Amino acid sequence: MKKTSITLALIAAGLVASPVLAQESKPKNWVGGYGTYYSTDAGKPQPAAQIDDGFGIGAEAGFRFDENWAARISASYLDLDGANGGNGESGPMIGVDAMYFFLDDMFYAFGGLYHQELDDDYQLLGYGLGKQWAVSDKWSIITELAAYRDLSESLYDVSAKLGVSYTFGESTQSTYTAPAPAMAAPADADNDGVIDRLDRCPGTPMGSPVDEMGCDADKDGDGVINSKDQCPNTPAGTAVDGKGCAIEPDTDADGVVDSKDMCPDTPAGDEVHPNGCTIFTEENVSIEVRILFANNSAKIEDTSDPQIVDLAEFLNRYGKTKAVIEGHSSAPGAAAYNKDLSLRRANALKAVLVKEYGIDMSRLTTVGYGEERLLDTANTKEAHHVNRRIEVKVSETISVPKK
Repeated sequence: MKKTSITLALIAAGLVASPVLAQESKPKNWVGGYGTYYSTDAGKPQPAAQIDDGFGIGAEAGFRFDENWAARISASYLDLDGANGGNGESGPMIGVDAMYFFLDDMFYAFGGLYHQELDDDYQLLGYGLGKQWAVSDKWSIITELAAYRDLSESLYDVSAKLGVSYTFGESTQSTYTAPAPAMAAPADADNDGVIDRLDRCPGTPMGSPVDEMGCDADKDGDGVINSKDQCPNTPAGTAVDGKGCAIEPDTDADGVVDSKDMCPDTPAGDEVHPNGCTIFTEENVSIEVRILFANNSAKIEDTSDPQIVDLAEFLNRYGKTKAVIEGHSSAPGAAAYNKDLSLRRANALKAVLVKEYGIDMSRLTTVGYGEERLLDTANTKEAHHVNRRIEVKVSETISVPKK
């Protein structure tokens, strides 16, 4: 951008710095050919910004109505380089202008409409200044500076033209006028390539990349340049996507962002629906628990026994299951007493599950078998110890998470 600004500034100075061959006021028509240097807007096309500067050739025909007013049609073919990883683009540009020639054809101003076909079709409003330098009665050198504004997007292109023209119709006689003072190149105080009168950020640090307005090319510092940033005011430190917008959190890491997750605490590894809830499938699940007791005791010594914890987690995980807690005793003692003792043992586990683990008591059923279902019928200490127990078996076909 800096090189382009300096080049155009020097051409602008040349329009008025040299001796001027003024023409008398007899209208004439002309045809001409030219070469052009064409500089695209830094953001063209939006949002990719993948077209750079380039060159072109063209032809024009002009028609003078009187000393001051004329019309012109032009056709160019542009060959532009690629930028930001994009390919180059080429294509025609056709324009129609109204022109006003100042006193003695010192220079002219023009404005009109242009149609450009590159990666897309562009409708442009073009305007600028130029001069036809007469080198003979019929031939002139054309110099011109132009700017173009896209009618659908806020994009500005500029061009510099150098060509020759052949006049026909009524001839003119040339006279000499004194040279005008040379214009100084437009100032660029912060040396960012954007002249001061167009620079909205005149204090840009040396070497900082800037946009076409002379401002930091990444306003919110999120790593996405302004021309591609669809969320230009992202708070500092926020993770963003390729469009410069905040990446939404996914707390349970199920692939569904929190704002769309109807089940924000899905267990790790579960397959989920688009709404973030677990996909279930039919499966047979079961668990078995066996806890032993001291002689003549219905007290559970360790309520955090891993077997109890596993049973509670199973019941919580599969909330539609129901469990039957079976109490048993050893053979010694009266049968009625042993049956009551075994039931108290079953009720003890039920109380632990309800009070300490939050299991709904309606899902738990207890039964005492006494000495009716001995695991070991021997009359030994070891046999009696094994028989003093409670057993829980849960087995049911239920819907379980799909993995």
